[in-house]
Amino acid sequence: MTAAQSAFQHRHAAHCESGVAANLMTHHGIALSEAMAFGLSSALSFAYLPFVKLTGFPLIAYRMPPKSILKGVSKELKTRFHFETFGDPAQGMRRLDELLAQGRVVGLQTSVFWLPYFPEDMRFHFNAHNLLVYGKDGDDYLISDPVAELPQRCASADLQRARFAKGALAPKGLLYYPEHIGSREIGADAIRRAIVKTVRIMLGPIPIVGVRGINMLANKVARLDTSEHSLNYVGHIVRMQEEIGTGGAGFRFLYAAFLQEAASITGIAELERLSERLNEIGDGWREFALKAARMIKGRERFDPPLLAGMLRTQAGREKEFFQALKRAVA
Repeated sequence: MTAAQSAFQHRHAAHCESGVAANLMTHHGIALSEAMAFGLSSALSFAYLPFVKLTGFPLIAYRMPPKSILKGVSKELKTRFHFETFGDPAQGMRRLDELLAQGRVVGLQTSVFWLPYFPEDMRFHFNAHNLLVYGKDGDDYLISDPVAELPQRCASADLQRARFAKGALAPKGLLYYPEHIGSREIGADAIRRAIVKTVRIMLGPIPIVGVRGINMLANKVARLDTSEHSLNYVGHIVRMQEEIGTGGAGFRFLYAAFLQEAASITGIAELERLSERLNEIGDGWREFALKAARMIKGRERFDPPLLAGMLRTQAGREKEFFQALKRAVA
C-alpha cells in the first residue's frame, strides 16, 4: 500500500453510497459527513414503481437511484468523478489493480449476495451496494464497506463475482474515483438548492413519486386480500423499507441529521425544528414496519386496510413537512 492508502480512515455509516461519498471526499481533504453527502445530493425521495420488478414485486424506493449521491456531491463540490464499466471481468480486475498500484482509493458497485464478509442471513441479490477498496494484500482486497463497523478483506474471486453479478441493476464491474476537486467548502446557497430540489421531488405531480407515490402504494395495499401472495407483498414492502439500504425510516433520520447541519451553515433556525419533526415521521415509518411484520408473522390479524391507513397518514405528514420545508428556505 502507498502512504496515502495507509492513511485512509474507515468510517461506519448508515447507508452505503452516502457513506462511500463521505469517506472518499474526506480522504481527499474535504470534511464531509454522511448526512451532508446525503442531503447535499437531494437523495431523499419515494418512488413506487409497479413496472420495475424485484423478486416478482414492484420496486419501492426511499431514495434517488444509484449514483445519484455521488453525482450530486460531485456537482456541488465541482468534482469530476471518473466512472468505468467492463464487459470482461478479468479486465475489470486488472484495472482495479492498476489504480490501487497508483495509490488510489477506488469505489465499486457490487452485489451484496457475493460478499463473503456479510452474514449469510443478510445476503440477498441486491446489485447496487457501494464500497471502497483502499489496498491489496496478496490475493485479498482491503475493503472499506461503510455498513461494516471495521475494515474487511475480500478474496479476489469473491470480489470479482460481486462486481460482475447479473440481474437488475447489474454493476458491470463499475469502479469510480475523483479526478478533480474544484471546491472544498459547502456554502449556504448549495444547501438551499439541494433542499429546494428535494421538496420539488417529494411534492411533485408525478403519481408514482414523492407523497403521491406513498398514496398510490397505500391504495394498492388497501385492495389486498388475505392470501399468501398479499402477505408476501406486504413482506416485500417491509424488506424494501427496512433491509435494503437504510430504508424509509433510516433515510428520514439521515435527512434530519442533514437539516441540523444545514441550520448551522445557513442560519435558518427553522431547519433545526423541522429536523425534529422529520425524526418523528421516521418513527412513523418504523411503526408501520413493526405493525406489518407482526401481521406477517401471525402475531396480529392481517389487516390491509389498517396498513393502508398508516401509509396514508405518513403521506399526509410528509406532505405537511415538505410544504413547511419549502417555506423555510423560500
